Amino acid sequence: MAFPDPRSLTAWWHDEVARLDQRDVIAHVRDEAGLNGRYVFMVLMSAGIAILGLLQSSPAVVIGAMLISPLMGPIIGLGFAVATIDSAEIRRTATALAAGAALAVALSALIVLMSPLQNVTAELAARTRPNLFDLVVAIFSALAGTYATIRGRAGTIVGVAIATALMPPLATMGFGIATLNATVAGGATLLFLTNCVAIALTAAVMARLHGFARALSPRQTAVGTMIVIAAFAALALPLGLSLRQIAWETKASRDVRRVLADQFGAATRLSQVEIDFNARPLTVKATALTPDFRADAGPRAEAVLRERLGEPVSVTIEQYRVGVAEAEAAAVAEAQGARDAAERRVETLTVELALLAGVSADDVLIDRQARRALVRAKPLAGAGLATYRALEGRVAAAAPGWQIFLEPPAVALPDVTIADGKPDAAAIAVAAWGAKRRGLALRVQGPEAEATAIAEALQALGVVAELDPGGALRLDWQAAAKPDG
Repeated sequence: MAFPDPRSLTAWWHDEVARLDQRDVIAHVRDEAGLNGRYVFMVLMSAGIAILGLLQSSPAVVIGAMLISPLMGPIIGLGFAVATIDSAEIRRTATALAAGAALAVALSALIVLMSPLQNVTAELAARTRPNLFDLVVAIFSALAGTYATIRGRAGTIVGVAIATALMPPLATMGFGIATLNATVAGGATLLFLTNCVAIALTAAVMARLHGFARALSPRQTAVGTMIVIAAFAALALPLGLSLRQIAWETKASRDVRRVLADQFGAATRLSQVEIDFNARPLTVKATALTPDFRADAGPRAEAVLRERLGEPVSVTIEQYRVGVAEAEAAAVAEAQGARDAAERRVETLTVELALLAGVSADDVLIDRQARRALVRAKPLAGAGLATYRALEGRVAAAAPGWQIFLEPPAVALPDVTIADGKPDAAAIAVAAWGAKRRGLALRVQGPEAEATAIAEALQALGVVAELDPGGALRLDWQAAAKPDG
């Protein structure tokens, strides 16, 4: 395997920085980071949609809130201000971010107080236990978002907003405050701060690498670097501990079920296994439908679990003696319950895809046996191919084991730039995804050398790309051929 020459990479990077119009980038960042009427309105609308989606436990509605949330603007603006140590801009962007966050939390709390639904749903609970993976996601998203901002690829920002989910944690904070639930409010606050700080600091690092702070002295650069490292370390410690705890609880849950099952025969069915990890000693409650009553099942399970988990465990098992036939009937009922749950998941998936695609549920094609879902999306204002790809990925992540295919409308293909003879890999990936989902080939126009490089990159991803030398560099849909695969 041949490794790239570091000197060529350095030359490429210097060329990337040299081609930048820094004034234009700074003007765009500042325009998106201000506190104005449009920003306030979009924050309120996004917060309202987010809290309603969380109360209904609807991922599709929550995604809608992420799409219109304007919070990414002041966070990236804060990162650029930190990179250049512009105190006036730091105050301006921080004020916009703080005001937006306060408005979102206040409106969410008000809606919760007025709502008859005040239960902690699965969507709310998902925002209360941030871990180290959330920090890593925020860093990667910030790298993509800042690069897209600097390079003028606004469509990528939409996908970044979906990945980092800035508004749902604020809405969850409002829920926690309205219901006086400190655990929910505290967890959501940590998640928001994690995303906010990680994005701002990563944006600052990217701005520095792109030469936006050339006037700073070596001492200022060193101080800034130390601040970034200290901030990431401060976030990583509690989030790493949280991830470790989640992993331990997952393993402990498997051990508990396995140990409880070992106390009875194969005809016994366990149900309603509840584990309270916050109790001391750790508390396990379960119900067993068994042909043979086992008086010592609880103490024996406690002894085994105490050895496996390394801490005291209290086990309570309610045993109901039933015949073998009744136990088998219970197993059949349990299997039927699992099938019903799977059917409900299919119905939920259908509704989510219909909402995202802007169509009715009847237009979503579901293949239960192959676990595939297909929908053809209608045009969404301001959305490019990257947006539809991000939406598909979001639904797929929430439906493990399913293949999700969201066919985008005939929106414009992304602009593909050439650097050091190689096309932009991110834009190529988006274009290839769109071609495969729509079942179309692509036509590549432009100077022959550059157009050929783009066509070859698309063909490497299994897409038929027809070369049309001449004119400005661009991609177009070509309906006359089909892509491979």
